[in-house]
Amino acid sequence: MSVERAVRGLGLSAGYVGTAGMYLPAIDAPNAFPGATAEFARYTQFNSAGQITGGFGTDMLLTNRSHSTYHALQTSAQGSVAKAGPQIQLNFTWAKSLDDTSSVIGPGVGGTSAAPPAPQDPFDTAADKGSSTFDVKLAFTATVMQDLHAERAPGLRLLGPRLMGGWQLLSISTMASGLPFTVYSGVQQTGVGSMGVDPPDQIGRPVLSTGRTIREDYFGLGADNASYFYIPVNVPGGTGPNDGVFGTLGRNTFRGPALYNFDFALIKDTGWELGQSRKSMNLQFRAELFNLFNIVNFGLPSNILEGSGFGIISRTASNSRQLQFSLKVMF
Repeated sequence: MSVERAVRGLGLSAGYVGTAGMYLPAIDAPNAFPGATAEFARYTQFNSAGQITGGFGTDMLLTNRSHSTYHALQTSAQGSVAKAGPQIQLNFTWAKSLDDTSSVIGPGVGGTSAAPPAPQDPFDTAADKGSSTFDVKLAFTATVMQDLHAERAPGLRLLGPRLMGGWQLLSISTMASGLPFTVYSGVQQTGVGSMGVDPPDQIGRPVLSTGRTIREDYFGLGADNASYFYIPVNVPGGTGPNDGVFGTLGRNTFRGPALYNFDFALIKDTGWELGQSRKSMNLQFRAELFNLFNIVNFGLPSNILEGSGFGIISRTASNSRQLQFSLKVMF
């Protein structure tokens, strides 16, 4: 559902977009995960010592039980600003995508963050409902193109329209919120086995790196980043070899660094006519600057508590500044 209106040469629109995905593929484990005890591996036979004597092993089934929803406010403005002003196209989206699994392959969502496709608890898949791993909450893009009309400038007219005509400036700017990720303990907490997706408890509120100078240490405590979390093992009523329970931390409860990118291009179009055939040809020169301000966009941090470098970002999510020249013939 959307509304549109023209205002002084600009087309403005605002709309609600909603979608629902049903019968989406997901991975299930009806006989629990590897390392499951007799209490949870229902189709495996154990002796009194807990040793496997028969039955079925771990079965991973591809089912269609998953469901997703997407809601968004999408706005845009496009057209010309004033009589000789630039052509602009602005888009802003405020959205939310929810599901209980975002892939059936895995194992990652980018950088050093892992996102296994299996649920944390094969017998309670609803506990995994949360932000999709590809959910972008806020996104803004701006495209601006300006014809320079250099052939009209008093000091440049003598150079002729062939040389000074057809020059344009183009800029494309993108700003988007970071992708969500989950913190996993990295150990088998319960008797259902382990796929590396057991959640811990969160016991502290970290100040994320977006507000600090050293941005690559996402949780801010370096080697002590894990102190914000607690792995509930050796607790009363716990199951499995570690006598543990599932933690209370939800799926995709943290969000990585935002993305900022500004591209710029200088373009020159020169038209030609080929001999007596009068066929037209266009020669286009482009000088392009990608990531004009050389902004460092960080990827996601390592998200396994018991893994190395927990909470540290070790790679970027975009390239450094790049300059590119090209010459194209179109006919």
